[in-house]
Amino acid sequence: MSNSSTLAHSAERRATVSTKDGVALAVREYGPRNADLTVVLLHGHCLRTASWTYVRDALLRRYVGARVVCYDHRGHGDSAAASRQTYSLEQLGYDLRDILDAVAPAGPVVLVGHSMGGMTVLTYASQHPHEIGTRIVGVALIATAASGLADAGFGRLLRNPAVSAFQAAVRCAPGLMQHAKLMACKVFAPIIHTAEFGDRKVSRRVLTLASAMHNATPIVTMASFLSAFMTYDQTDALAVLSNIPTLVLCGTADLMTPPSHSVAMAAAVAYSDFVLVDGAGHSVILEQPTRVAEAIARLLTRASGLDNVEAANVEAAHLTLVA
Repeated sequence: MSNSSTLAHSAERRATVSTKDGVALAVREYGPRNADLTVVLLHGHCLRTASWTYVRDALLRRYVGARVVCYDHRGHGDSAAASRQTYSLEQLGYDLRDILDAVAPAGPVVLVGHSMGGMTVLTYASQHPHEIGTRIVGVALIATAASGLADAGFGRLLRNPAVSAFQAAVRCAPGLMQHAKLMACKVFAPIIHTAEFGDRKVSRRVLTLASAMHNATPIVTMASFLSAFMTYDQTDALAVLSNIPTLVLCGTADLMTPPSHSVAMAAAVAYSDFVLVDGAGHSVILEQPTRVAEAIARLLTRASGLDNVEAANVEAAHLTLVA
């Protein structure tokens, strides 16, 4: 395919999808409209579709035949805000169904979720297990977990009484707390850096993008989803993923969802492709987008040959340590 043709296929197309409860979700689409395979990228908590920019571009270069769809979760990015009572992983699973029905009503789909996006994918698999292997032909779980978020890494902070106090303050005075958040962005910047990247040096461009996405997220969105993380458990949903090609990927220096989470998920999914990106943190999709895109492209190759899925799974199953 020529460079000009590739650029034409990669041009961004924008749309809005209304959920069943009337929330407008901002959607971005790339690649050929008539692609044989649709890839849906789901972002994490306090992020937006921009978090996928580098991975998306690298993926479109490596797998030019795919159509890539990104969207902002409710309360994030350019999507509309909603009632805080709807800021749950169950609701995000329902939103994903509305997105798929609107943008990919037919044809095979691969779901790729980072952090909260991965939790949304697992929630969707639990809600619609009959679609795994039919409509959904591949899944990638990146820097995420199936359960026990409060048991390891920075997730232990979810049990701190200060979190409940913070949520109560946001419920009582959201406007005041949002104003305080905006004033405190510079104060919290080092905390965000540590949580996302640890003590590693990252490019100023990456750090600026990560900070901008966190700073732009409304405080009601930020606070309300924390309750969902405390009770989240989709361990049972992992079993059904053994029916399709599945990628589990994380950075060895991830402080938010430590590698132990990914090890447990990979062990529960037969023939999963387990990739550890050496030295990368929770924002592995920003730190090492080329490595992530390579792993996703490999997943797409496996998923596109579902007639021989069992043989492909056996051949591709391995533990990869990316230097």
